[in-house]
Amino acid sequence: MMVETVSRLRGERLEKWRALMAEAGLVADEIPARIALAYEGDELVASGGRDGNILKMLAVSDSHRGEDLLSTVLTELRRDAFEDGYSHLFLYTKPSNKLVFQSLFFYPVAETEKVLVMENKRDGLASFLDKLPPKQTEGVNGALVMNCNPFTLGHQYLVETAAAACDRVYLFVLSERGEGFDPALRLELVKAGTAHLPNVTVLETGPYMISAATFPTYFLKDRESADRVMCEVDIEVFLKHFVPRLGITKRFVGTEPLSPMTNTYNTALKTLLPQNGVQLVEIPRRELNGTPISASLVRRLIKEGSYEQVKALVPPTTFEAIKNNK
Repeated sequence: MMVETVSRLRGERLEKWRALMAEAGLVADEIPARIALAYEGDELVASGGRDGNILKMLAVSDSHRGEDLLSTVLTELRRDAFEDGYSHLFLYTKPSNKLVFQSLFFYPVAETEKVLVMENKRDGLASFLDKLPPKQTEGVNGALVMNCNPFTLGHQYLVETAAAACDRVYLFVLSERGEGFDPALRLELVKAGTAHLPNVTVLETGPYMISAATFPTYFLKDRESADRVMCEVDIEVFLKHFVPRLGITKRFVGTEPLSPMTNTYNTALKTLLPQNGVQLVEIPRRELNGTPISASLVRRLIKEGSYEQVKALVPPTTFEAIKNNK
């Protein structure tokens, strides 16, 4: 048995990998950044992929089931991830695979009808929740979940509106790294832009609130429903773990005239939150001269060097960071 991990697949090796994915019923329209390949002679018998700390595309040839090859691939992926600086790993799979991955030391985080989220730390989520502020049992506790890439006057208006309607507001800023502003800087700018609101607590989401950028959909045959399924998983994590931990009774969102994905998410929130005792409050998006203020617009203007226009869309603290090229 030979096992290797590569960054690129080409030619015959790519063809064999795609064939194995198809045999396993997985949609191979995206190739992971790192791919573990297990060979028996010239035959590709098992494989698994990794993007950052997300494990995906795990498959074993039908002719080699029962040979513990999934464990072999996971061991290789864990080794490769550790060398890359990742020790806390996640995988998304079908709920029917729960017992298989539990036997390989992965632990459930959230489960919906179509998706199971697991992590390789038994107490990972519990440890994260333990670091949150103490639960407040008196007054109204609200929540917002934002990317803030970067923090704009639109974000600030939404937070101020929520703060006026609640005794406490927990503002979760996505920790996910992506294009645009660094997560640590985004968090810093949100704290600076909400410092005048004493009842707002700014928190990181850690790896437990996800986005479309990291959610793998390779095992969903109905690709049309992928966005909705992703939203349901994220909402399940929020309702199952964050709501009871912090006593949240309201969640605030802004109207979304620009992003179909966010609209899908807000629609799912409107259905699922009230069923679980949480009120959803949708606030009209703040506009400037009839145009909705958005972080994507700010990023585009930065690329164009239109800093005077940027200045009109963001708080002074955000503009200072942009001006200083942070």
